[in-house]
Amino acid sequence: MFDASAVILRLGLYLDLMALFGIAAFALYALRGDERRFDGAIALGPWLWVSTVLGTLLSLGGLLMLAAGMAGVSLASVDLASVELIVGATSVGAAWIVRMAMLLLAFVAVLALRRRPAPALSLVAGAGAIALASLAWGGHGTMDEGAVGWVHLTADIGHLLAAGIWVGALLALLLLVFRRQDLVDRDHLILSHRALAGFSLVGTLTVAAIILSGLVNSWLLIGPANILKLPSSLYGQLLIAKLLLFGAMAALAATNRFRLVPQFERSLPSADHRAALRALRRSLAIETGCAVAVLALVAWLGTLEPPMSAM
Repeated sequence: MFDASAVILRLGLYLDLMALFGIAAFALYALRGDERRFDGAIALGPWLWVSTVLGTLLSLGGLLMLAAGMAGVSLASVDLASVELIVGATSVGAAWIVRMAMLLLAFVAVLALRRRPAPALSLVAGAGAIALASLAWGGHGTMDEGAVGWVHLTADIGHLLAAGIWVGALLALLLLVFRRQDLVDRDHLILSHRALAGFSLVGTLTVAAIILSGLVNSWLLIGPANILKLPSSLYGQLLIAKLLLFGAMAALAATNRFRLVPQFERSLPSADHRAALRALRRSLAIETGCAVAVLALVAWLGTLEPPMSAM
């Protein structure tokens, strides 16, 4: 059965925590000096603060929804004992406590952006990475035991962090290239190009990490014997759709790196950048839309039983 509320909440958590981790990480490897300040070109402070608050609210909602499901009652009927049982006696509850602590740490760390941007962003990125990784304990990564279980969980965490790097970079780049026209001067254009070019190597490594961790997960969740059966099940159909969208994202990323970003760079000396910037905006917007669709499918897949769980 399709549980819309669970899928929407999982999608919200994926997007929010990937934004928190990914935007902070992007500011560390793609921005410099005053570009990282609280109210700089990307207004890092407000975006990171919103991410921590929203992540906290979504995590609270997720805990209550899980408690309601385990107790077999409506969300409004959840009692404190059910919540305490999950928090105090399950690995999901332990991961939830860690996530909430990291979100609080990230919220406080943003305060330091005005004075010491680099250390503050390092702390936010680290806390965001741990908060994002905690989602692995609520997914299929915990379905195996022993050494296989640790391999699966590690691959799940690697998949989440690599996706967070990519999604966070896309959001940060959109904030750069879609800045209000009256605020776009030559310095901002040069910054946008440098950030786009700076993500090229990171993006390549990220795609490789996603593919590698995805192969490990697929082996453990699907199994070689079930590959040909994928089109006949809802899980398989959603997974195929996810892979097609991922392929589209990779193709758009390659187009950006090898064609649109160089074209944008060539347009800067002549100050005739509008057409090149429009092409970049369109490509990044489509790529981000594909990323949201992929995460929506991942959120849906997380509510279904994978083929290997039935064996």
